[in-house]
Amino acid sequence: MVAEMNVREFSISKNDRTSNSNSKFLTLPTILTLGRVAAVPLLVATFYMDGWRGTVVTTSIFTAAAVTDWLDGYIARKMKMKSTFGAFLDPVADKLMVSATLVLLCTRPLEVAVFRQVPWLLIIPSITIIGREITMSALREWAASQGSKLLEVVAVNNLGKWKTASQMVALIILLATRDCSRGGPAILVGSGVVLLYISAGLALWSFVVYMREICKVLRR
Repeated sequence: MVAEMNVREFSISKNDRTSNSNSKFLTLPTILTLGRVAAVPLLVATFYMDGWRGTVVTTSIFTAAAVTDWLDGYIARKMKMKSTFGAFLDPVADKLMVSATLVLLCTRPLEVAVFRQVPWLLIIPSITIIGREITMSALREWAASQGSKLLEVVAVNNLGKWKTASQMVALIILLATRDCSRGGPAILVGSGVVLLYISAGLALWSFVVYMREICKVLRR
């Protein structure tokens, strides 16, 4: 009888642990992040739709992704729904969405007379941003294997936050105005390009700051 009760209690305890593990795995912030990952193929498909409807849908998808990128972190902090899987997936979803958008924009030169003569205009900041993100991902993985001090050094700083904000605004503008030749203001396209270059500059600057801090820790 006692043995049966112990088995039953063990079974209930195991089920509770499994339930808690599942609830931690699929929190609301994580579901929002998974939604961003799932939206990447939709972004690619709608980008090549002709007409203003394609532009509106593509811009809406990216804008929604940008909003949820902030929202899932806010919910995780406020409602204490942080999880290891969510912490891993959030930057992955962000990099997938941004990288896909940059590559898509590079496949179609800007439809503005001033920029049509320089088809490489978006390629330079795009390579800079994507290259920095790949390098930082590898750097953070290496830092995690070296101990908590280095991991703290490569945590997201204010420069990284400003880089992300300018990047998101720039990409929304460029997506919304990619059919600018049909009557949109060229100055708006220009502002998107300028913001993208600012984002690329901040990306390089923040990378230099990270490397400088890492060198300081390694010298101690």
